[in-house]
Amino acid sequence: MVAGMTAEDAPIRLYVDAQYLSPYALVAYVALVEKRVAFETAPVDLVAAEHLGPAFGALSRTRRVPTLTHGDFSLGESSAICEYVDEVFPGTALYPADPQERAKAREIQAWIRSDLMPIRIERSTEVVFREPNPAPLSEAARNAAARLFHAAEALLPGPGEQLFGAWCIADIDLALMLNRLVMNGDAVPARLATYATLQWAHPAVQAWVQQPRPPRKQA
Repeated sequence: MVAGMTAEDAPIRLYVDAQYLSPYALVAYVALVEKRVAFETAPVDLVAAEHLGPAFGALSRTRRVPTLTHGDFSLGESSAICEYVDEVFPGTALYPADPQERAKAREIQAWIRSDLMPIRIERSTEVVFREPNPAPLSEAARNAAARLFHAAEALLPGPGEQLFGAWCIADIDLALMLNRLVMNGDAVPARLATYATLQWAHPAVQAWVQQPRPPRKQA
């Protein structure tokens, strides 16, 4: 940041995919909206390979979205962005106050980003933001879904609507993974489908859902 400039003064920009389909851009966007941070959204056309150009490369060494710029500071990876936003800005807490619950929330975020690949491939966020995929799930995807359901059932306390009894950013990660199946019409246990639907109604999520999406492009 510029000398003498406070965190609240420095301009903030969130670089997202131009199609508004990235689940990770969504989570970073929700984090900023929840904190009531004033920011600008900057779309990057991944199909046109804008992320590989020198301008974006100067901002993001990993050349990935989302990327957050805060003054002259830049940061990639959605979970890192969420943690930074939570630590720097006042307002709604994005993570639980209890250290063990906070660690568990981060574990859930890391798991969602690194596992369940068959679901992510066969039920991309196209099914969430555009149209369903009529193809049935493969055996690998069904097995991944079973693991997802088993973990989610254990993580959600009783009939509660949030992972830790109060909303946190990891609820959005888990709900989106479930909604890849729910919104495609795939079989999902009723309690988990209800949880995912309730999380999807969150105002910050709906602000992302309502973003105008350009027609699909072919690479």
